[in-house]
Amino acid sequence: MTMTAPLELDHDNYDHAGYVVLRDALSPSEVTRLRAETAKICRGDGGPVDGLEPAGPAESDEEAMRRYVAINFPHKISRAIRETMRHPTIVDALTRVIGPNVKAMQSMLYMKAEGKAGQAWHQDEHFIPTRDRSLTGVWIALDDAVVDNGCLWVLPGSHRPGVLYPDREHDDPRYDCAIEAYDFPYDEADSVPVELDAGSVLLFNGYLLHRSLPNTRRGSFRRALVNHYMSAESLLPWRGPIPDGEHIGKFDHRDVMLVAGRDPYAYKGTPDLVRTYLRRDRDGGCDR
Repeated sequence: MTMTAPLELDHDNYDHAGYVVLRDALSPSEVTRLRAETAKICRGDGGPVDGLEPAGPAESDEEAMRRYVAINFPHKISRAIRETMRHPTIVDALTRVIGPNVKAMQSMLYMKAEGKAGQAWHQDEHFIPTRDRSLTGVWIALDDAVVDNGCLWVLPGSHRPGVLYPDREHDDPRYDCAIEAYDFPYDEADSVPVELDAGSVLLFNGYLLHRSLPNTRRGSFRRALVNHYMSAESLLPWRGPIPDGEHIGKFDHRDVMLVAGRDPYAYKGTPDLVRTYLRRDRDGGCDR
């Protein structure tokens, strides 16, 4: 893995807006490696993925990737993705916004080809509860992410009240997941697009309201690797997507990976509970 100097991080702006962009956090060679890994996983050559149908010999990498929206927990089968979760530049930024002890609990690999829908307004903390509001998303652009191919939009400062807004099902065809946050005191006019060059990273607070819109650019992808982190000093009362395991992780989900510092709960172990699986699009439901 390429070693890079720590990037400047505007901590005051992160606290105020709820997000910060790390420009060129990954090198071009690192991005190329992750793009190749994405194609390999979508072909079924990277390891077992629940729900994925292996590509045939006549199917191109692009055809294989266009079949899917997202794959959850790819770090379970990919060394390249696990290494990226521990990327020195990313971990340096995480320790400055979370603290010295940081653990990861989730990875998601998005393909988002032309015509694929976005996700409605939501807060990640709603789905991954922490006890100390330390949840932090790391959104790594593997392609240039701009407005017409479905970059993220954020509502700056929406994390500051520390409120989890209610959610409901919706029928908006722009979005793949039938759930959206609502009844929050912000307007569409308050939102801003976060456009990123490939290799740049959006670091954002788990309470920040964000969404994405469809990819309307002809023939394009908007591939991204998205990881979630939190303080290792906090328990994680998250069941996670564990089949037949409602009780597992109810008080402290331990299928985690330490990326910085020490884990004060290491004595509990880190059981291998979660498997890599295909996230279904709107027609087949939406998994988180």
